[in-house]
Amino acid sequence: LQDMTNSGRVLARAFVAHKWKIAISYNPMTQTDFMRIYSFITNRRGGLNPFFVSLPQSRTPQNANFATFSAANNKLEAAAIALAGATSLTIQKSSGYNYSSNGVPSPGDLFTISGANSNHKKAYMVTRAETYDDYLGTRPSTNQVRLHFTPGLSKTLSAGDDFVFHNPLIQVISTSNIHQYSLNTDNLYSYSLNLEEVQ
Repeated sequence: LQDMTNSGRVLARAFVAHKWKIAISYNPMTQTDFMRIYSFITNRRGGLNPFFVSLPQSRTPQNANFATFSAANNKLEAAAIALAGATSLTIQKSSGYNYSSNGVPSPGDLFTISGANSNHKKAYMVTRAETYDDYLGTRPSTNQVRLHFTPGLSKTLSAGDDFVFHNPLIQVISTSNIHQYSLNTDNLYSYSLNLEEVQ
């Protein structure tokens, strides 16, 4: 919501939670391929049972060096406690990581957080990454990255919580309890899904 005072000052605030919406359209499929997907979605019973999706375009980080680093099950960790609502924090690895050789997350990369709070299922998107050579304010060390992201943290983080950049999984439900498909003249199935993130 935005309001403006008589003097031109803007008052802005968020009054609802953030969620990602995902639309998936499949290429025409054979009956065998289609039934694997359709039976899984039917078993989720519409919006009753959440499940996880991995988006192909967000499966690996954009920076090649950082993608290699994170694919080897290396995870950067929260350097300190971060409160719910925070939109930036410092992540690090005490040994075995240097931003200049291992790369950094890029704007647009998705990540999830694995840590002490097992209910923290939210997915986040990087909006900026600050390093030892490229920073505003306090300079991070060579084994740290100051990460800016959206939306704000949905849960408080503990120091040492892991940031998962390789294959971040988004927990979703179907937005509809009715699932329709079509069959073309070549006996191939057409199917699409509309999903929304849940926690």
